[in-house]
Amino acid sequence: MNNHPQPCGTLPIFKAAWIVTAVFILSNAATPLYTHWQQNLGFASGTLTLIFGCYILGLLLTLAVAGQLADHFGRKALLLPGIGIAIISALLFEQANSVALLMLARLLSGISVGIVVSAGMANVVEHASESRKPFASLIASVSMVLGAGTGPLLAGLIAQFMPDPVSMVFNVEIALLVLALVVVLCQPNRKLGSGRFRPHLPSVARKHLGVVAQGVSFFGPGLTATCFVLALGPKLLANLLQANSPLIAGAMAFVMFLTAVGVQFAAKKRGMKLIFVLSGLSTIAAMASLWGALQSGCAALLVISAMLAGAGQGLGQLGGLTLIANNIAPQRRAEANAIFNMGGYIAAGIIPVVTGYLIDLFGIHVAISVLAAVIAILALLALSVLLRNHRAHSCDAGQPA
Repeated sequence: MNNHPQPCGTLPIFKAAWIVTAVFILSNAATPLYTHWQQNLGFASGTLTLIFGCYILGLLLTLAVAGQLADHFGRKALLLPGIGIAIISALLFEQANSVALLMLARLLSGISVGIVVSAGMANVVEHASESRKPFASLIASVSMVLGAGTGPLLAGLIAQFMPDPVSMVFNVEIALLVLALVVVLCQPNRKLGSGRFRPHLPSVARKHLGVVAQGVSFFGPGLTATCFVLALGPKLLANLLQANSPLIAGAMAFVMFLTAVGVQFAAKKRGMKLIFVLSGLSTIAAMASLWGALQSGCAALLVISAMLAGAGQGLGQLGGLTLIANNIAPQRRAEANAIFNMGGYIAAGIIPVVTGYLIDLFGIHVAISVLAAVIAILALLALSVLLRNHRAHSCDAGQPA
């Protein structure tokens, strides 16, 4: 492996983070536009969530290989095609006149996000000195969440006030992606691997399995809750709360992710146990609020649910990424990031899609009640395992040598 001078300063960290932000703006820019496409193309809730599921599918397939490719060939070698695919996705969204094109655009956006999650997040951390790695981990996490929240707000604003919102939204996104492409082109490519590349299923050392699993157990339920808001939040606002506004839908998603950013900054110096406990409790409270909004038809409760879901995801993500940065060597970090995100996105892809079809079959009340219960149970199980392990470690530490 080549040796390189230790990076210094914060500007390289923020420049690397912009790459992540630009691609994640695309990832959720479609959220406030779903009702527009649904009305024009005439598809049901199950199809709506299936379109969202194409994004998760592209993301998961990419995560299976992107981490190891980035660890071998270098971050830049993956980020360049990743941004190119994101630009193609934005062009397809702009021209989408069928469900098939929407699915393809969503699939490609998932592929680009998968590349950025694997290579881009590691790229941010590696632009920091050893003493600043925790700060860089925070910025990497925040850049992802900030982009994910900015996309729907920007799209909602444009859709509310512009006569041709789809074209405008994705033309703006293409411009942002071109700026990210310039940043990548200016970075050196630091190849970490040596010898011939041999693809394999993503893996981490046995001793690090617990590190990744602990992060996934909290990140997964929180992410599933936020994915529900992205996939079905606009429909819930329109059908249940009579608020058929792309701006409101986009603003709700933005507030959700803004909360995720805020809690990460607030918790950055806290212990891992507290971060994970707060993540689990926030996700459970989010599902309780969602159920309350469903029963009462209260828009405020739905917004509170979205904010709590953002807190659950943000804290779980911060805890998981920090554990990986602190415990796993650079040459395996991107692959570990990939496994961490795969674990979270599997549930986040399956549960909202199933909920969409349950809405078509049994109605919105039954479907969302089931969704809320499943996510809350997953978060509760993660909390119980964490507390049980903590008690076991405390007992071991208290035994005489």
